Amino acid sequence: MSKGILLLSCCAPCSCAVIEKMAQEKQDFSVVFYNPNIRPLAEYQKRCEENKRLCNLYHVPFIELEYDNENWCALTKGLENEPERGKRCSICFYMRLKKVMEYAKVNEFDGVASVLGVSRYKNLEQVNQAAAMASTETGFPYVQIEGRKGGMQERRSQLIKDLKLYNQTYCGCKPRI
Repeated sequence: MSKGILLLSCCAPCSCAVIEKMAQEKQDFSVVFYNPNIRPLAEYQKRCEENKRLCNLYHVPFIELEYDNENWCALTKGLENEPERGKRCSICFYMRLKKVMEYAKVNEFDGVASVLGVSRYKNLEQVNQAAAMASTETGFPYVQIEGRKGGMQERRSQLIKDLKLYNQTYCGCKPRI
């Protein structure tokens, strides 16, 4: 039996309007949290718990994949000083999307979508390119969703306030110590 779309969420603030919209439309979907880029571990845990809380509010299944920061660090070694939207982001998006697509394929989801490009600090085209590459390699479909236009940014801002969502001040990766 199909399980619908698996939505990769980086954080509750980026995903809240998309989750609300998909839930209101009664779409068949689950949220997955796979963010080995988030450091330190306490920050990762805080964001994960906030994502769970958001999913519980909308009665959406929540899946947490392993926290594999060591592998993420190995893949991005040498790119610590890359700017936001740089090479490190491309590798990070690709790694996370590929892992989620592999999980979705094994667990019989129909496709993978993400909110990785919702923030104005991210390059949506960069996310979509990483998703296309991961999709080609895994043979699993990527579903592009709109999280910025059509009032979605405004709704996102309102939900962050209304739900008192923890709104972090950085993407997740920080230079290694």
